[in-house]
This record gives sequence, C-alpha cells and structure tokens, in this order.
Amino acid sequence: MPKMRTRRGAAKRFTITSSGRIKCRKSNRRHLLVHKTTKRKRQLRGSFTINPTVAPAVRAMLPYG
Repeated sequence: MPKMRTRRGAAKRFTITSSGRIKCRKSNRRHLLVHKTTKRKRQLRGSFTINPTVAPAVRAMLPYG
C-alpha cells in the first residue's frame, strides 16, 4: 500500500501539540493594519487551538501528525 500524502498547505498552517490538540495562528494580522484597533491587533497575536468540530478534517489532512 502506498504512503499517504500530507496536504502541504495544511502542514504549513497547523501543528499538533503533545496533548493532541491542533494549534494554528490567528488570521487578519498580515496587512491593512492601520484601520484596525490596537486591541484587535493585540488579540490577534500568538496562536490558539482550533475548534474541536473542525479538528477531524484537519487531522485527515495531516495523516502523520
């Protein structure tokens, strides 16, 4: 049986933590930042764990994660 392929776009966006949760960065922090409030930009920093309802779809894209 051939190896399963990893979706490379998903591999660049998501990481699986040691506890098994899926971690990713928040969106809307690349450009057009002038009109966004300081509070909004501050809350977009760092990473967060994705919603458990979406996790199975992401796991299917990362078979060896």
